[in-house]
Amino acid sequence: MNATTIDKKIGTNNKVTFPKFIDYNIPYLQKNFVGFKEALAFKESQGKYTVVNTLGYLGKYQFGRTTLHRFNIYNTQAFLRNPELQEKAFVALCKVNKWILRKDILRSVGKTINGIKITESGILAAAHLSGAGNVKKFLRSNGSIRFSDAYGASIQSYLKKFGGYDVSNIEADRNATI
Repeated sequence: MNATTIDKKIGTNNKVTFPKFIDYNIPYLQKNFVGFKEALAFKESQGKYTVVNTLGYLGKYQFGRTTLHRFNIYNTQAFLRNPELQEKAFVALCKVNKWILRKDILRSVGKTINGIKITESGILAAAHLSGAGNVKKFLRSNGSIRFSDAYGASIQSYLKKFGGYDVSNIEADRNATI
């Protein structure tokens, strides 16, 4: 086992073993949809609903105004004060992205591109970061067409970091609404 062992200081020679692969700075999340959305939210905004970044992206999932307009959300201040609306918007966006990327999901899941095993959840996270069109370009070019946002986050990093979650409960829906 890949672990670090230390001696207990309290009067015995018993050993306590801590796995090296656990990042104790982030909460443990299951590999289901709730774990997926919470892990992504933590990366985007530390899970805070009222965050607006320096580029104007909003809320727990850092939505752009154009994306919000797609769901008929125009009052950004009301959006920032409404956690339920933010959660619904995230699910709706996942549904739309899954529909847009449905063929690429079928073709790409299970492949390895640039050393990264491609999963459906990784694809959906990358689409959240860069838009579905950029993910299509990346996948169809076998990783030669890349994208990074203004802060340096890349499609590759999202494919890797958010891979392996079960997002099968999200149904592809071209016309998803809130």
